[in-house]
Amino acid sequence: MSGDLLDSVGMFDLAAALPDQVADAAELGLEVAGLPGQEGIGNVVVLGMGGSGIAGDVLKAIAGPFLSVPVTVVKGHEIPAFVGPDTLCFAISYSGATEETLATAGAAAAAGARMVVLSHGGPLAALAAEWGAPAISLPDIPMPRAGIGAVSIPPLVVLERMGLFPGATQQVADAVTQLVRRRDELITDGGPAQQLAREIGRTIPVAYGGDAVGAVAAYRFKCQVNENAKAPAFAASLPEMCHNEICGWGQHGDVTRQIMTVVRFRHDFEHPQVARRFDLTFDIIDEVVHAVVDINARGEGALAQLFDLVIQADFVSLHMAAAAGVDPGPIPVLADLKAALAP
Repeated sequence: MSGDLLDSVGMFDLAAALPDQVADAAELGLEVAGLPGQEGIGNVVVLGMGGSGIAGDVLKAIAGPFLSVPVTVVKGHEIPAFVGPDTLCFAISYSGATEETLATAGAAAAAGARMVVLSHGGPLAALAAEWGAPAISLPDIPMPRAGIGAVSIPPLVVLERMGLFPGATQQVADAVTQLVRRRDELITDGGPAQQLAREIGRTIPVAYGGDAVGAVAAYRFKCQVNENAKAPAFAASLPEMCHNEICGWGQHGDVTRQIMTVVRFRHDFEHPQVARRFDLTFDIIDEVVHAVVDINARGEGALAQLFDLVIQADFVSLHMAAAAGVDPGPIPVLADLKAALAP
């Protein structure tokens, strides 16, 4: 897949393998033993950062609307005060050594939360064994951001097994079906992702998504451009941006027209008023940016459409890296920052 591209860890091949990764991840969720009981669960909390933390965003977007209890995603060093014995807590760190997740997982366990741990080993796996908590061993993937299926799918299946989110395995199967279709389209030379990357060129992408599914996809794209293409990118969601950010396009059109491209993430689960807002707001924005381009979702169900947006956007970010002659894999600035923060 990578050919002569500068791609030292095979990020293109990893992106193309997402359908298989999602299917395998469902099995991980089905096989984990010792899950806590459903009775008395009053809230769900997901702990994680970066490429692992995206699992919390996916869970909240896909399962959140159907759960009878609230979902909170924690990306930081501290847990909410309400975390306790009635909390189902997913602690997710691919490396098992993420500073913030170790801190919050330890605090949640000490508060009596019902823990489920996902990691590829490291201190977090050791803590899970110490707590006697069910632990899902994640596959060996060189970059956590390339493991979005591995970290996001098992919690959904666990919720189904606990009786909290019926239908998860069917949604996963539908997602795999759509991912295979889309993957086969994306891996062709000169395919739609490569064309979109060329349209963005060296401009700065601003990603907009509607409601929860679109917002997660837009944010994921922003992060993938940052890490894969080593370029700035920004994201916001509708309807919120219609109450503030839209005003920011009122000036400096002579500048923004040269350097910014709006990328819209569209799907079938947008609220009708959000769909109208897309039409109204982007009539305004179109005049002051390099281009307004769309990434459209297909597939049966919200999970299929979210992952359809994800795989398309991942390939766009990788083609942006290739066009710039950038290796999408290594992220030395993050390694340097972690080293500087280490005690």
